[in-house]
Amino acid sequence: MALYELFSHPTERGYRAGLCSKAALFLLLATALTYIPPLLVAFRSHGFWLKRSNYEEQPTVRFQHQVLLVVLLGPERDGFLAWSTFPAFNRLQGDHLRIPLVSAREEDNNQDGKMDTLHFKLELPLQPAEHVLGVQLILTFSYQLHRMSTFVMQSMAFLQSSFAIPGSQLYVNGDLRLQQKQPLSYSGLDVRYNVSVINGTSPFAHDYDLTHIIAAYQERNITTILTDPNPIWLVGRAAEAPFVINAVIRYPVEVISYLPGFWEMIKFAWIQYVSILLIFLWVFERIKRFVFQNQVVTTIPVAAMPQGELRKEHIS
Repeated sequence: MALYELFSHPTERGYRAGLCSKAALFLLLATALTYIPPLLVAFRSHGFWLKRSNYEEQPTVRFQHQVLLVVLLGPERDGFLAWSTFPAFNRLQGDHLRIPLVSAREEDNNQDGKMDTLHFKLELPLQPAEHVLGVQLILTFSYQLHRMSTFVMQSMAFLQSSFAIPGSQLYVNGDLRLQQKQPLSYSGLDVRYNVSVINGTSPFAHDYDLTHIIAAYQERNITTILTDPNPIWLVGRAAEAPFVINAVIRYPVEVISYLPGFWEMIKFAWIQYVSILLIFLWVFERIKRFVFQNQVVTTIPVAAMPQGELRKEHIS
């Protein structure tokens, strides 16, 4: 009757030597070379510690219905019209104040509970002899992030366009994008920029100067800007027709930069270390097997005893 191998298992063999022997010294050296070099290789390859990370989030953005408008007229020198939602600013304008008709609508296109698009329209009445050559417009927003740390700020979109030919309408279509000069924290509450972009209660003209507003806003480490506005300047206004500003501003998904926490840094470093350590374990396991099997260092080979037999030997 033919016989077949039904089961097999490796035979263990031990090697004994004194703690002060060459064999013990070799084993100590091999262990050190197995675990320490992978750490050095991972560290020296750069990126061992995760100093900055990114994630995607749809911000919670709401238009605050605060507007500051300056319209440049021509060909008169220093000719302009202005209006804002701040009464103190309007009182400072005198004869340059012109009240427009404003409408704004926000839409949640994907029904996720967060607004995605702002449709803004402003109609500025003009006299037949008035011609618009340029527009400066500020719209303010409430901007919030919640996935990692809770970040709350008041931001703005600034639009500026000027042309040599008088226009009848300005059409703008762009994205309200987040700009970061420094990463956010991975947890906690950050409200350092939850202050009004425009000091609407101030009676001083300096606080409404566009250069002052923009300069103070750019001092922030985190801001929003209107990107790719693609302004379209339409000409041919009728004598009694208003000047119209049509703006479509989207609130896109943002890639947020943040400082990772301790456990995230450890996890990232551990993955790199273990991936290199596995190679060293495989290599030095074979080196140790070769050294002890071929008696490169002097040891006493002994057959490893099963656990049950080893216990009987101790009892006897």
